[in-house]
Amino acid sequence: MHYPWWYVPFVTSPMLIAAVATIHIFVAMYAVGGGMFLAVETQFAHRTQNRPYLGYLRDHAWFFILLTVVFGAITGVGIWWTIGLASPLATEALIHIFVFGWAMEYVFFVLEIASAFLFFYFWDRLPAKTHTIFGYIYAVSAWISLVLITSITAFMLNPGGWVEAPSFWVAFFNPEFIPQTIARTGGALLLASLYVYLHAALRQEQDPELRALIAKRSTRPGLLGAFLVTIGGVWWFLALPESARAALAAASALNILMLLIFAVTLVVFGMLYLGPYRNPGWITPGFAILLFTFGLAAIGTGEFLREAVRKPYIIYGVVMSNQIYPDEIPGLRQTGYLEGGTWTRRYIAERFPQAVNAQGEIDEGALLALSPDERTEVGELLFLYHCNDCHSVEGYAAVSESMRGWTPEMILALVKEPHRARFFMPPFAGTADEAQLLADYLVTIARPFPAGLVNGSSN
Repeated sequence: MHYPWWYVPFVTSPMLIAAVATIHIFVAMYAVGGGMFLAVETQFAHRTQNRPYLGYLRDHAWFFILLTVVFGAITGVGIWWTIGLASPLATEALIHIFVFGWAMEYVFFVLEIASAFLFFYFWDRLPAKTHTIFGYIYAVSAWISLVLITSITAFMLNPGGWVEAPSFWVAFFNPEFIPQTIARTGGALLLASLYVYLHAALRQEQDPELRALIAKRSTRPGLLGAFLVTIGGVWWFLALPESARAALAAASALNILMLLIFAVTLVVFGMLYLGPYRNPGWITPGFAILLFTFGLAAIGTGEFLREAVRKPYIIYGVVMSNQIYPDEIPGLRQTGYLEGGTWTRRYIAERFPQAVNAQGEIDEGALLALSPDERTEVGELLFLYHCNDCHSVEGYAAVSESMRGWTPEMILALVKEPHRARFFMPPFAGTADEAQLLADYLVTIARPFPAGLVNGSSN
Protein backbone atom coordinates (compact mmCIF):
# COMPACT_ATOMS: atom_id res chain seq x y z
CA MET A 1 0.00 0.00 0.00
CA HIS A 2 1.27 3.50 -0.84
CA TYR A 3 0.95 6.11 1.85
CA PRO A 4 -0.65 9.42 0.84
CA TRP A 5 1.88 11.82 -0.63
CA TRP A 6 2.93 15.13 0.90
CA TYR A 7 3.88 17.73 -1.68
CA VAL A 8 6.12 20.57 -0.49
CA PRO A 9 6.45 23.04 -3.39
CA PHE A 10 9.88 24.29 -4.45
CA VAL A 11 11.68 22.66 -1.50
CA THR A 12 10.51 18.98 -1.50
CA SER A 13 9.63 17.17 1.69
CA PRO A 14 13.08 15.53 2.18
CA MET A 15 14.73 18.96 2.19
CA LEU A 16 12.21 20.10 4.78
CA ILE A 17 13.23 17.12 6.90
CA ALA A 18 16.87 18.07 6.39
CA ALA A 19 16.24 21.68 7.47
CA VAL A 20 14.43 20.71 10.68
CA ALA A 21 16.83 17.85 11.45
CA THR A 22 19.96 19.97 10.94
CA ILE A 23 18.69 22.67 13.31
CA HIS A 24 17.91 19.94 15.84
CA ILE A 25 21.36 18.36 15.40
CA PHE A 26 23.05 21.68 16.18
CA VAL A 27 21.19 21.71 19.49
CA ALA A 28 21.14 17.96 20.24
CA MET A 29 24.90 17.59 19.86
CA TYR A 30 25.43 20.55 22.15
CA ALA A 31 23.08 18.85 24.63
CA VAL A 32 25.56 15.97 24.76
CA GLY A 33 28.86 17.82 24.61
CA GLY A 34 27.64 20.69 26.77
CA GLY A 35 26.44 18.23 29.39
CA MET A 36 29.89 16.62 29.48
CA PHE A 37 31.52 20.04 29.76
CA LEU A 38 29.26 21.18 32.61
CA ALA A 39 29.75 17.94 34.55
CA VAL A 40 33.55 18.00 34.29
CA GLU A 41 33.91 21.73 34.87
CA THR A 42 31.48 21.82 37.78
CA GLN A 43 33.48 19.06 39.45
CA PHE A 44 36.67 21.05 38.81
CA ALA A 45 35.16 24.28 40.16
CA HIS A 46 33.86 22.56 43.30
CA ARG A 47 37.20 20.84 43.89
CA THR A 48 39.20 24.06 43.51
CA GLN A 49 36.48 26.10 45.27
CA ASN A 50 36.53 28.59 42.42
CA ARG A 51 33.41 30.61 43.16
CA PRO A 52 33.67 32.96 40.15
CA TYR A 53 33.97 29.99 37.80
CA LEU A 54 31.02 28.29 39.49
CA GLY A 55 29.05 31.49 38.97
CA TYR A 56 29.84 31.47 35.27
CA LEU A 57 28.96 27.76 34.96
CA ARG A 58 25.59 28.41 36.55
CA ASP A 59 24.98 31.25 34.12
CA HIS A 60 25.93 28.97 31.23
CA ALA A 61 23.76 26.15 32.60
CA TRP A 62 20.70 28.41 32.32
CA PHE A 63 21.53 29.11 28.67
CA PHE A 64 22.16 25.38 28.19
CA ILE A 65 18.80 24.34 29.69
CA LEU A 66 16.88 26.93 27.71
CA LEU A 67 18.43 25.95 24.39
CA THR A 68 18.70 22.16 24.70
CA VAL A 69 15.69 21.22 26.82
CA VAL A 70 13.18 23.79 25.55
CA PHE A 71 14.20 24.51 21.97
CA GLY A 72 15.66 21.01 21.51
CA ALA A 73 12.35 19.45 22.51
CA ILE A 74 10.46 21.61 20.02
CA THR A 75 12.76 20.70 17.12
CA GLY A 76 12.70 17.05 18.20
CA VAL A 77 8.92 17.00 17.87
CA GLY A 78 9.35 18.79 14.54
CA ILE A 79 11.50 15.93 13.25
CA TRP A 80 8.84 13.34 14.10
CA TRP A 81 6.18 15.50 12.49
CA THR A 82 8.10 15.98 9.24
CA ILE A 83 9.36 12.39 8.86
CA GLY A 84 5.90 11.04 9.66
CA LEU A 85 4.45 13.07 6.79
CA ALA A 86 7.34 12.91 4.33
CA SER A 87 8.65 9.36 4.93
CA PRO A 88 5.88 7.38 6.62
CA LEU A 89 6.98 3.94 5.42
CA ALA A 90 10.59 4.47 6.49
CA THR A 91 9.42 5.83 9.85
CA GLU A 92 7.18 2.79 10.33
CA ALA A 93 10.04 0.42 9.48
CA LEU A 94 12.47 2.09 11.88
CA ILE A 95 9.93 2.03 14.71
CA HIS A 96 9.37 -1.69 14.22
CA ILE A 97 13.04 -2.61 13.81
CA PHE A 98 14.26 -0.50 16.73
CA VAL A 99 11.29 -0.64 19.08
CA PHE A 100 13.57 -1.77 21.95
CA GLY A 101 16.05 0.98 21.10
CA TRP A 102 13.34 3.65 21.09
CA ALA A 103 12.12 2.41 24.47
CA MET A 104 15.64 2.72 25.90
CA GLU A 105 16.06 6.16 24.36
CA TYR A 106 12.87 7.45 25.99
CA VAL A 107 14.00 6.13 29.38
CA PHE A 108 17.31 7.94 29.12
CA PHE A 109 15.59 11.05 27.76
CA VAL A 110 13.40 11.26 30.87
CA LEU A 111 16.51 10.72 32.99
CA GLU A 112 18.23 13.55 31.11
CA ILE A 113 15.39 15.99 31.76
CA ALA A 114 15.08 15.11 35.45
CA SER A 115 18.82 15.26 36.15
CA ALA A 116 19.22 18.51 34.16
CA PHE A 117 16.55 20.26 36.22
CA LEU A 118 17.94 18.92 39.50
CA PHE A 119 21.43 19.96 38.46
CA PHE A 120 20.38 23.54 37.69
CA TYR A 121 17.53 24.36 40.07
CA PHE A 122 19.27 22.88 43.12
CA TRP A 123 22.63 24.43 42.25
CA ASP A 124 23.30 26.06 45.65
CA ARG A 125 21.18 23.69 47.73
CA LEU A 126 23.04 20.43 47.16
CA PRO A 127 26.36 19.27 48.55
CA ALA A 128 29.14 19.65 46.01
CA LYS A 129 29.50 15.88 45.54
CA THR A 130 25.77 15.33 45.01
CA HIS A 131 25.57 18.26 42.65
CA THR A 132 28.43 16.85 40.60
CA ILE A 133 26.80 13.42 40.50
CA PHE A 134 23.63 14.89 38.96
CA GLY A 135 25.80 16.57 36.36
CA TYR A 136 27.41 13.27 35.43
CA ILE A 137 24.05 11.46 35.39
CA TYR A 138 22.88 13.95 32.81
CA ALA A 139 26.10 13.72 30.77
CA VAL A 140 26.07 9.91 30.64
CA SER A 141 22.33 9.76 29.87
CA ALA A 142 22.68 12.30 27.06
CA TRP A 143 25.61 10.41 25.53
CA ILE A 144 23.72 7.10 25.68
CA SER A 145 20.81 8.80 23.89
CA LEU A 146 23.28 9.91 21.21
CA VAL A 147 24.56 6.33 20.89
CA LEU A 148 21.04 4.93 20.52
CA ILE A 149 19.95 7.49 17.92
CA THR A 150 23.23 7.17 16.04
CA SER A 151 22.75 3.42 15.77
CA ILE A 152 19.41 4.02 14.04
CA THR A 153 20.71 6.66 11.61
CA ALA A 154 23.79 4.52 10.89
CA PHE A 155 21.53 1.54 10.15
CA MET A 156 19.75 3.65 7.53
CA LEU A 157 23.02 3.91 5.61
CA ASN A 158 24.36 0.38 6.03
CA PRO A 159 22.22 -2.28 7.77
CA GLY A 160 24.98 -4.87 7.44
CA GLY A 161 23.68 -8.41 7.82
CA TRP A 162 20.23 -7.42 9.04
CA VAL A 163 18.49 -8.19 5.72
CA GLU A 164 19.74 -11.81 5.89
CA ALA A 165 19.42 -12.20 9.69
CA PRO A 166 16.99 -9.60 11.06
CA SER A 167 17.36 -8.99 14.79
CA PHE A 168 17.61 -5.91 16.97
CA TRP A 169 21.26 -6.43 17.91
CA VAL A 170 22.35 -7.09 14.32
CA ALA A 171 20.62 -3.85 13.38
CA PHE A 172 22.09 -1.99 16.36
CA PHE A 173 25.72 -3.00 15.75
CA ASN A 174 25.67 -2.21 12.04
CA PRO A 175 28.93 -1.44 10.15
CA GLU A 176 28.41 2.33 10.40
CA PHE A 177 27.57 2.34 14.13
CA ILE A 178 31.06 2.77 15.61
CA PRO A 179 32.43 5.31 13.09
CA GLN A 180 29.31 7.47 13.28
CA THR A 181 29.29 7.27 17.07
CA ILE A 182 32.91 8.45 17.14
CA ALA A 183 32.19 11.25 14.67
CA ARG A 184 29.05 12.43 16.46
CA THR A 185 30.71 12.27 19.87
CA GLY A 186 33.48 14.40 18.41
CA GLY A 187 30.94 16.77 16.91
CA ALA A 188 29.21 17.07 20.30
CA LEU A 189 32.48 17.97 22.04
CA LEU A 190 33.40 20.41 19.27
CA LEU A 191 30.04 22.19 19.40
CA ALA A 192 30.21 22.35 23.21
CA SER A 193 33.44 24.35 22.99
CA LEU A 194 32.01 26.66 20.37
CA TYR A 195 28.80 27.30 22.31
CA VAL A 196 30.74 27.98 25.52
CA TYR A 197 33.19 30.22 23.71
CA LEU A 198 30.36 32.17 22.05
CA HIS A 199 28.39 32.46 25.30
CA ALA A 200 31.46 33.61 27.23
CA ALA A 201 32.34 36.19 24.59
CA LEU A 202 28.85 37.68 24.70
CA ARG A 203 28.07 37.38 28.41
CA GLN A 204 31.19 37.32 30.56
CA GLU A 205 32.34 40.36 32.52
CA GLN A 206 35.77 41.78 31.90
CA ASP A 207 37.62 39.60 34.42
CA PRO A 208 40.87 38.67 32.63
CA GLU A 209 41.70 35.76 34.93
CA LEU A 210 38.25 34.18 34.66
CA ARG A 211 38.07 34.78 30.92
CA ALA A 212 41.44 33.07 30.47
CA LEU A 213 40.29 30.08 32.55
CA ILE A 214 37.04 29.74 30.57
CA ALA A 215 38.89 30.03 27.28
CA LYS A 216 41.52 27.43 28.07
CA ARG A 217 39.25 24.85 29.68
CA SER A 218 36.47 25.20 27.10
CA THR A 219 38.92 24.68 24.24
CA ARG A 220 40.12 21.23 25.29
CA PRO A 221 36.92 19.32 24.41
CA GLY A 222 36.82 21.13 21.06
CA LEU A 223 40.34 20.05 20.14
CA LEU A 224 39.52 16.45 21.07
CA GLY A 225 36.22 16.71 19.19
CA ALA A 226 37.88 17.89 15.97
CA PHE A 227 40.24 14.91 16.17
CA LEU A 228 37.36 12.45 16.71
CA VAL A 229 35.35 13.98 13.85
CA THR A 230 38.29 13.37 11.52
CA ILE A 231 38.85 9.78 12.67
CA GLY A 232 35.14 8.94 12.59
CA GLY A 233 34.69 10.61 9.19
CA VAL A 234 37.44 8.57 7.56
CA TRP A 235 36.08 5.35 9.10
CA TRP A 236 32.57 6.34 7.99
CA PHE A 237 33.78 6.56 4.40
CA LEU A 238 35.52 3.18 4.58
CA ALA A 239 32.32 1.53 5.92
CA LEU A 240 30.08 2.90 3.15
CA PRO A 241 28.25 0.44 0.88
CA GLU A 242 29.47 0.28 -2.71
CA SER A 243 26.54 2.28 -4.08
CA ALA A 244 27.11 5.08 -1.56
CA ARG A 245 30.77 5.36 -2.58
CA ALA A 246 29.66 5.38 -6.21
CA ALA A 247 27.22 8.20 -5.44
CA LEU A 248 30.07 10.19 -3.94
CA ALA A 249 32.25 9.57 -6.98
CA ALA A 250 29.47 10.42 -9.42
CA ALA A 251 28.42 13.70 -7.80
CA SER A 252 31.12 16.34 -7.89
CA ALA A 253 29.15 18.48 -5.42
CA LEU A 254 29.30 15.70 -2.82
CA ASN A 255 33.04 15.35 -3.32
CA ILE A 256 33.42 19.07 -2.71
CA LEU A 257 31.29 18.83 0.43
CA MET A 258 33.34 15.91 1.74
CA LEU A 259 36.57 17.87 1.28
CA LEU A 260 34.89 20.90 2.84
CA ILE A 261 34.11 18.97 6.02
CA PHE A 262 37.74 18.06 6.61
CA ALA A 263 39.02 21.48 5.55
CA VAL A 264 36.64 23.36 7.85
CA THR A 265 37.34 20.95 10.71
CA LEU A 266 41.07 21.64 10.37
CA VAL A 267 40.38 25.38 10.27
CA VAL A 268 38.29 25.16 13.44
CA PHE A 269 41.00 23.09 15.14
CA GLY A 270 43.60 25.70 14.24
CA MET A 271 41.40 28.60 15.33
CA LEU A 272 40.67 26.92 18.67
CA TYR A 273 44.32 26.16 19.34
CA LEU A 274 45.75 29.49 18.24
CA GLY A 275 42.80 31.43 19.61
CA PRO A 276 41.27 30.66 23.02
CA TYR A 277 43.75 27.92 23.98
CA ARG A 278 46.98 29.84 23.33
CA ASN A 279 45.58 33.37 23.37
CA PRO A 280 42.62 33.68 25.78
CA GLY A 281 42.42 37.39 25.00
CA TRP A 282 40.92 36.46 21.66
CA ILE A 283 37.54 35.93 23.33
CA THR A 284 35.75 38.60 21.34
CA PRO A 285 32.21 38.44 19.96
CA GLY A 286 33.38 38.74 16.36
CA PHE A 287 35.93 35.95 16.58
CA ALA A 288 33.51 33.78 18.55
CA ILE A 289 30.75 34.20 15.96
CA LEU A 290 33.15 33.39 13.12
CA LEU A 291 34.41 30.27 14.90
CA PHE A 292 30.87 29.20 15.75
CA THR A 293 29.78 29.62 12.12
CA PHE A 294 32.64 27.45 10.88
CA GLY A 295 31.73 24.75 13.39
CA LEU A 296 28.07 24.72 12.34
CA ALA A 297 29.16 24.55 8.70
CA ALA A 298 31.30 21.46 9.35
CA ILE A 299 28.59 19.63 11.33
CA GLY A 300 25.77 20.63 8.96
CA THR A 301 27.72 19.59 5.87
CA GLY A 302 28.48 16.22 7.43
CA GLU A 303 24.82 15.59 8.16
CA PHE A 304 23.79 16.56 4.62
CA LEU A 305 26.44 14.31 3.12
CA ARG A 306 25.35 11.37 5.26
CA GLU A 307 21.79 11.76 4.03
CA ALA A 308 22.70 12.30 0.38
CA VAL A 309 24.70 9.10 -0.16
CA ARG A 310 21.83 6.77 0.88
CA LYS A 311 20.08 7.02 -2.48
CA PRO A 312 18.30 5.16 -4.01
CA TYR A 313 17.21 4.17 -0.50
CA ILE A 314 15.86 5.89 2.58
CA ILE A 315 16.91 2.85 4.57
CA TYR A 316 19.63 1.04 2.64
CA GLY A 317 18.32 -2.23 1.22
CA VAL A 318 15.07 -1.93 3.19
CA VAL A 319 13.00 1.03 1.94
CA MET A 320 13.45 2.73 -1.44
CA SER A 321 13.61 6.52 -1.65
CA ASN A 322 10.07 6.58 -3.08
CA GLN A 323 8.53 4.77 -0.08
CA ILE A 324 8.43 1.26 -1.58
CA TYR A 325 9.91 -1.96 -0.24
CA PRO A 326 12.34 -3.40 -2.82
CA ASP A 327 10.54 -6.77 -2.89
CA GLU A 328 7.28 -4.99 -3.86
CA ILE A 329 8.64 -3.77 -7.18
CA PRO A 330 8.24 -6.98 -9.26
CA GLY A 331 4.62 -7.37 -8.16
CA LEU A 332 3.76 -3.73 -8.85
CA ARG A 333 5.25 -4.05 -12.32
CA GLN A 334 2.82 -6.87 -12.96
CA THR A 335 -0.39 -5.58 -11.34
CA GLY A 336 0.27 -1.85 -11.70
CA TYR A 337 1.46 0.84 -9.34
CA LEU A 338 -1.95 2.50 -9.22
CA GLU A 339 -3.62 -0.84 -8.43
CA GLY A 340 -1.13 -1.43 -5.59
CA GLY A 341 -2.22 1.48 -3.42
CA THR A 342 -5.44 2.11 -1.49
CA TRP A 343 -5.40 5.84 -2.16
CA THR A 344 -4.50 5.57 -5.83
CA ARG A 345 -7.25 2.99 -6.45
CA ARG A 346 -9.79 5.23 -4.72
CA TYR A 347 -8.69 8.27 -6.72
CA ILE A 348 -9.00 6.49 -10.07
CA ALA A 349 -12.36 5.00 -9.12
CA GLU A 350 -13.78 8.43 -8.20
CA ARG A 351 -12.27 10.46 -11.04
CA PHE A 352 -12.35 7.91 -13.86
CA PRO A 353 -14.92 5.20 -13.04
CA GLN A 354 -14.89 4.13 -16.68
CA ALA A 355 -11.31 2.86 -16.12
CA VAL A 356 -12.36 0.42 -13.37
CA ASN A 357 -13.66 -3.02 -14.40
CA ALA A 358 -16.44 -5.09 -12.83
CA GLN A 359 -14.01 -6.67 -10.37
CA GLY A 360 -13.00 -3.23 -9.08
CA GLU A 361 -9.57 -3.40 -10.71
CA ILE A 362 -7.99 -0.58 -12.70
CA ASP A 363 -8.04 -1.17 -16.45
CA GLU A 364 -4.88 0.53 -17.66
CA GLY A 365 -5.91 0.18 -21.27
CA ALA A 366 -8.92 2.32 -20.46
CA LEU A 367 -6.60 4.89 -18.84
CA LEU A 368 -4.64 5.14 -22.08
CA ALA A 369 -7.90 5.78 -23.92
CA LEU A 370 -8.64 8.88 -21.84
CA SER A 371 -8.39 12.36 -23.28
CA PRO A 372 -4.94 14.01 -23.32
CA ASP A 373 -5.81 16.24 -20.36
CA GLU A 374 -7.11 13.27 -18.36
CA ARG A 375 -4.03 11.21 -19.21
CA THR A 376 -1.91 14.10 -17.96
CA GLU A 377 -3.88 14.12 -14.71
CA VAL A 378 -3.23 10.41 -14.18
CA GLY A 379 0.43 10.95 -15.00
CA GLU A 380 0.61 13.72 -12.41
CA LEU A 381 -0.91 11.33 -9.86
CA LEU A 382 1.84 8.82 -10.65
CA PHE A 383 4.47 11.55 -10.30
CA LEU A 384 3.18 12.68 -6.91
CA TYR A 385 3.16 9.15 -5.51
CA HIS A 386 6.23 7.72 -7.22
CA CYS A 387 8.59 10.68 -7.70
CA ASN A 388 7.52 13.42 -5.29
CA ASP A 389 9.65 12.07 -2.43
CA CYS A 390 12.80 13.29 -4.20
CA HIS A 391 11.69 15.67 -6.95
CA SER A 392 9.67 18.84 -7.29
CA VAL A 393 8.10 20.27 -10.42
CA GLU A 394 9.80 23.64 -9.87
CA GLY A 395 12.55 24.49 -7.40
CA TYR A 396 15.00 22.09 -5.77
CA ALA A 397 15.62 18.89 -7.79
CA ALA A 398 13.06 20.08 -10.33
CA VAL A 399 12.25 17.58 -13.07
CA SER A 400 11.17 20.44 -15.32
CA GLU A 401 14.78 21.65 -15.39
CA SER A 402 16.56 18.29 -15.35
CA MET A 403 14.63 17.23 -18.50
CA ARG A 404 15.05 20.56 -20.30
CA GLY A 405 15.07 20.02 -24.05
CA TRP A 406 14.40 16.26 -23.84
CA THR A 407 12.33 14.56 -26.50
CA PRO A 408 9.27 12.47 -25.53
CA GLU A 409 11.22 9.35 -26.46
CA MET A 410 14.05 10.27 -24.10
CA ILE A 411 11.64 10.97 -21.26
CA LEU A 412 9.80 7.66 -21.78
CA ALA A 413 13.09 5.75 -21.82
CA LEU A 414 14.10 7.38 -18.52
CA VAL A 415 10.74 6.64 -16.91
CA LYS A 416 10.92 2.96 -17.84
CA GLU A 417 14.40 2.45 -16.40
CA PRO A 418 15.48 5.45 -14.31
CA HIS A 419 17.99 3.33 -12.37
CA ARG A 420 19.86 2.57 -15.61
CA ALA A 421 20.28 6.24 -16.47
CA ARG A 422 21.10 7.27 -12.88
CA PHE A 423 21.87 4.44 -10.52
CA PHE A 424 20.96 6.51 -7.46
CA MET A 425 17.31 6.58 -8.61
CA PRO A 426 14.97 3.71 -7.69
CA PRO A 427 13.52 1.49 -10.46
CA PHE A 428 10.12 2.39 -11.83
CA ALA A 429 7.55 0.29 -9.96
CA GLY A 430 4.76 0.24 -12.53
CA THR A 431 3.63 -1.26 -15.81
CA ALA A 432 4.60 -0.12 -19.31
CA ASP A 433 1.22 1.62 -19.65
CA GLU A 434 1.81 3.55 -16.44
CA ALA A 435 5.27 4.53 -17.67
CA GLN A 436 3.63 6.01 -20.74
CA LEU A 437 1.10 7.93 -18.64
CA LEU A 438 3.86 9.32 -16.40
CA ALA A 439 5.94 10.26 -19.44
CA ASP A 440 2.93 12.06 -20.93
CA TYR A 441 2.76 14.25 -17.84
CA LEU A 442 6.52 14.90 -17.71
CA VAL A 443 6.49 16.03 -21.35
CA THR A 444 4.02 18.77 -20.41
CA ILE A 445 6.27 20.22 -17.68
CA ALA A 446 9.73 19.73 -19.28
CA ARG A 447 11.38 23.04 -20.15
CA PRO A 448 12.18 23.70 -23.83
CA PHE A 449 15.69 23.42 -25.21
CA PRO A 450 17.64 26.60 -24.32
CA ALA A 451 17.47 29.25 -27.03
CA GLY A 452 20.69 30.00 -28.87
CA LEU A 453 22.08 26.46 -28.65
CA VAL A 454 22.35 23.94 -31.48
CA ASN A 455 20.21 20.96 -30.45
CA GLY A 456 20.67 18.81 -33.53
CA SER A 457 16.91 18.50 -34.00
CA SER A 458 15.51 18.12 -37.49
CA ASN A 459 12.32 19.96 -36.45
